[in-house]
Amino acid sequence: MLGLGCPKQAFAKIATPQFDSRPEINTGVEAYSVYENKGIKFNVVDYRDPETGKLHRFVTTLPMTINPGTIAMLYFKRWTIEKTFNNTKSNFKETKAWSSNTRSLENQMRLTAMSYNLMRVFEEISKTQQPELIHPSDKKYSEALEIRQQQAQKRDRFVNPLFFQARISRISSYTIRAVQNAIITGMSLQCFMSSLVARLVSRHQLIGEH
Repeated sequence: MLGLGCPKQAFAKIATPQFDSRPEINTGVEAYSVYENKGIKFNVVDYRDPETGKLHRFVTTLPMTINPGTIAMLYFKRWTIEKTFNNTKSNFKETKAWSSNTRSLENQMRLTAMSYNLMRVFEEISKTQQPELIHPSDKKYSEALEIRQQQAQKRDRFVNPLFFQARISRISSYTIRAVQNAIITGMSLQCFMSSLVARLVSRHQLIGEH
């Protein structure tokens, strides 16, 4: 999936599949088309960001069963992978390859992925322990979205409501340090999870909520 950077004249439109623009998932989608170039078929989603009014065109080979709005959101959320890289480089100190040997590199990648997934599981589970509480990073993200929404409304626009739904954020340094301390001290899983839950904050602290 990528932005359409080549002239559309180089491609032949062969179909315009129908889609339902009413569901929230398809917010901002203006068109969904099938193109062909030298025997290769691909789909193009025309998405106008309701916050900025800017038109984006996304090229994908994902199946037509996927909502075009989902494709647009996947593109906008592509930055999430950069947060993962940031965690592994900054927190896990995986800045250099262990070896030039292919097997060693594969093992390094597997161990890094396993460590990241373990941290992610702990942080996400801690958020479900008390539904009335949220993670500090979620609070910060929600506050930023509220500010963007207020600024957009002044221009008679709005932030795509899908941005207000659940997201995958950068794993907090607190969670990573807590896991490290638990391993070093032999802390029980129950005590460890309690320390993560204690880090959560009340939902009523969000901007705009009273």
